[in-house]
Amino acid sequence: MLNSTEDVLKCTKAHAGVISLNRPKALHALTLDMVHAMTAALVEWRNDPAVGVVLIDHAAAPDGDPKLSRGFCAGGDIAFLRNSALNDGGVSGRKFFHDEYQLNHLLMTYGKPVVAFMDGITMGGGVGISGPATYRVATENTKLAMPETGIGLFPDVGGGWFLSRLRGRLGQYLALTGARLDGAECVWAGLATHYLPSGNLAEAKARISADPESIPAILRELSAVPPEAKIAAHAADIERLFASNRYEDVLAALEAEGSDFAKATLATLATKSPQTCKVALRQLAISLTLPDFAANMAMEYRVSARVLTLPDFAEGVRAVIVDKDGAPQWSPSTPEGVTDALLDQIFAPLGAADEWKPL
Repeated sequence: MLNSTEDVLKCTKAHAGVISLNRPKALHALTLDMVHAMTAALVEWRNDPAVGVVLIDHAAAPDGDPKLSRGFCAGGDIAFLRNSALNDGGVSGRKFFHDEYQLNHLLMTYGKPVVAFMDGITMGGGVGISGPATYRVATENTKLAMPETGIGLFPDVGGGWFLSRLRGRLGQYLALTGARLDGAECVWAGLATHYLPSGNLAEAKARISADPESIPAILRELSAVPPEAKIAAHAADIERLFASNRYEDVLAALEAEGSDFAKATLATLATKSPQTCKVALRQLAISLTLPDFAANMAMEYRVSARVLTLPDFAEGVRAVIVDKDGAPQWSPSTPEGVTDALLDQIFAPLGAADEWKPL
């Protein structure tokens, strides 16, 4: 068994390599120790013929408290990242992003099947470790989102790759609004491959561990028909209203629409960082032009290395988890204030020694 120094993640090996996130009070948000422990286990198992599959899940809360069991992975340690932005010029934060992105890429290019059990809140960094999986299992407890526009970051950890390739303009909608999808909506969108009742997960893990070659059949047998995907009713509206890669055009289209959906979406966007929204639209557009996931992660690292120390990130995290006033003061405060020149600086290549590279 490999344990991180904080005992916040357990990696065990049999026919299956099992990675269980274990920070229930933080909804299993990733620390750098967890990233390193996951990476070490995956590298060890990659060429081990005894390991036929990798399973990623979260440990049950020790006291059975359902409030502590509702997260698969709520993201990265944003308090740590904010502290880095404020106190060390972003040095430790950039190290976190660099190594986390190497983990994301390792999962994406892994030579063995990976099964992620997204039984609970799956946000930010949680999408980063489930999105690359071969099989992505949603349940009635799944709540998936990329909520970074609300904290002044951007939908990273491969978000540019995954979101840009969803049907219609759903990815742009999710990136800008941070909307949460339930398990049925994840299957409909293609962000999950299977929908299992949570009561079937233990059997699924046991059977997959015993017979890794039968994963598709096992998941099919234990699947249930998901409920109706509520977001499907708005798919055509989303494709039309979010058609532009220019944020001002999206806002204008929503203003002109005047429907209840458009009004609610505008109200949501009014709370988001204009800088992040513009970064996200450019990020998704660029990702579609890139040859592979590694190029996407190099692009995202350039962005994260810079936005980490721009004002919106520290301010967004302050408003959400420090002071919890829900009233961030964004800078720039308007979409028009986020110039193309600023975006060009954010996306520009880093120095050769600082560019991100895969493991």
